[in-house]
Amino acid sequence: MGRSQSLPRGGDPRFGPDADDSGSPILHVDMDAFFAAVEVRRRPELLGRPVIVGGVGPRGVVSSASYEARRFGVRSAMPTSQARARCPHAVYLPPDFTAYSTASRAVMQIFRDVTPLVEPLSLDEAFLDVTGARRLFGSPAAIARLIRRRVADEQELTCSVGVAPSKFVAKLGSTRAKPDGLLVVPHGQVLDFLHPLPVDALWGVGERAAEALRRLGLGTVGDLAEAPVGMLRRAVGAAAATHLHELAWGRDPRRVSAEQVDKSIGAEVTFDVDVADPLEIRRALLALSAKVGVRLRGAGQVGRTVVLKVRLADFRTVSRSRTLDVPTDTAREMFDTVWALYTALDPTERIRLVGVRVEGLAPAQGLSRQLALGAPERGWREAEAAADAAAARFGRSVIGPASLLGDRDPRRKENPQHP
Repeated sequence: MGRSQSLPRGGDPRFGPDADDSGSPILHVDMDAFFAAVEVRRRPELLGRPVIVGGVGPRGVVSSASYEARRFGVRSAMPTSQARARCPHAVYLPPDFTAYSTASRAVMQIFRDVTPLVEPLSLDEAFLDVTGARRLFGSPAAIARLIRRRVADEQELTCSVGVAPSKFVAKLGSTRAKPDGLLVVPHGQVLDFLHPLPVDALWGVGERAAEALRRLGLGTVGDLAEAPVGMLRRAVGAAAATHLHELAWGRDPRRVSAEQVDKSIGAEVTFDVDVADPLEIRRALLALSAKVGVRLRGAGQVGRTVVLKVRLADFRTVSRSRTLDVPTDTAREMFDTVWALYTALDPTERIRLVGVRVEGLAPAQGLSRQLALGAPERGWREAEAAADAAAARFGRSVIGPASLLGDRDPRRKENPQHP
């Protein structure tokens, strides 16, 4: 989708919370400033203050900004340095994905209490098809109110909901309802809702495409809908032209799919300054492996292929991978693998970024875990699961990755100079 700032919160009663929802069974639920809101929930003293979550170093990027911070022009994906210039008095916090994943699971469970047809798009948003839930819970708008009330009462968080005949329009509706709102787009008024919107409201229209369309005099969705497809092809290409033309006429046949599964889980870090110290890189890979392990276990997934990503100072990116004999969700095994990949790579240039990713995911439940010869029956996985339980009670900061995995390179005995 294009820039959400171009969709101001609407006051048109035709699309209010009490509009006709009889032909609009699709909901898009989007949490409001989710990461920042979770931080405020556990730090009530931050309520009402601008809060910005993301990389706090000079190369950091904003992941989430509270609405108090957004009033100063701060938005997601903005460099943290730019956010500091616009809002120097904000509270800047590094992300805690363990906390966000926990909150996300609780919110998604509320959705699934209403309907099994839930398609998560990320930690903080999902599509729901409530067609089969009407008999039990009422109309789509009534279900949206129920969800919003439960999220507020049980999780102390707010969400915005779009109710519409299709996924595309429902997502536009939730964007226009933000923050903490509900918007219904009736089946018979989809075009009345869509056509006045700016052209970058359409999925797939970024800044460059929007500028190309505006040069053709196509400033709104309605302008694009009335334009010949041949004109659109010249601006955005054949495939995109057909896609955008269909959306501009409100045609989106995709169904809510509850079977969508992440293809990979990963984490990466950009260093504040380019580094060449193997010890610093080792510690970063250690922390990233621990983070990926937490996310895998939280999602109930294991993966077979471990991937190392290295971005050099000149922005060249190198990736190396290794496929394991048995799928894993343990940080120890991931770290051993990526460290072996890194030492084999032996980069001679300074490094800007490193990342760890696990691919080939499958459900962990029911997996037969084959022990390596001589390995104890209970080992790293049990230790890491115990650490997850402790972190859920006391916070992840009390159990660092180094204490769990042991920040020691086994080659030190052979080469005392090596970190």
